Amino acid sequence: GAQFDMNALTVGFARRAASYKRSNLIFQDPAVINPMLRSGKLQLVFAGKAHPQDGHGKDIVANLVAKAREFPNSVVFLENYDMRLGQLLTRSCDVWLNNPRRPQEASGTSGMKAAMNGVLNLSVLDGWWPEGCQHGVNGWQIGEAYEGPEQNERDRRALYHTLFNEVMPVYYHDRNRWEQMMRASIEMGVSQFSTHRMLREYYEQLYRTTKSTMTMESA
Repeated sequence: GAQFDMNALTVGFARRAASYKRSNLIFQDPAVINPMLRSGKLQLVFAGKAHPQDGHGKDIVANLVAKAREFPNSVVFLENYDMRLGQLLTRSCDVWLNNPRRPQEASGTSGMKAAMNGVLNLSVLDGWWPEGCQHGVNGWQIGEAYEGPEQNERDRRALYHTLFNEVMPVYYHDRNRWEQMMRASIEMGVSQFSTHRMLREYYEQLYRTTKSTMTMESA
């Protein structure tokens, strides 16, 4: 199997093999990404499944497997993606990558789980991330939420810019700030996206209010 460096930046991407999630976005400019993968400073971990009848999804998986073979020391595709593997990945990577094509991501719960484990999100502003992102504080946004015909090109350039000029310098040269961002990520995840918060709000905004209204009416 692949032998990864525990001290190198490890970026995770694990989700359904759907085309709008753009798992191949980071590979779309070989002249930019290939030297970084060969340098040993960036490691990518992918996992996912395609529906048996989804030919395009199977092509996505095949492309990721091919990239893992091309860069055996910096890219890996993990087979048999399931809840257990997802749990391991969302607490063991340094960064969680999410770059769906806006506005097609309904939520993106893996990023919430990663955040609660102190894994920093690097994501386009879609799904849950516009609510949670404080750029450079608890993670990073990719681009400026552009939607249009040039979206792939703009998002690809923004991904490279943010990864190479913001994420990697902090990881390798400012460990105190990285640890502060991890704590901020955990606080954001627990306070905004946990089941505890959801149930508290249900009680306060629905059940307690209903109970108070019924008490007033009966009086």
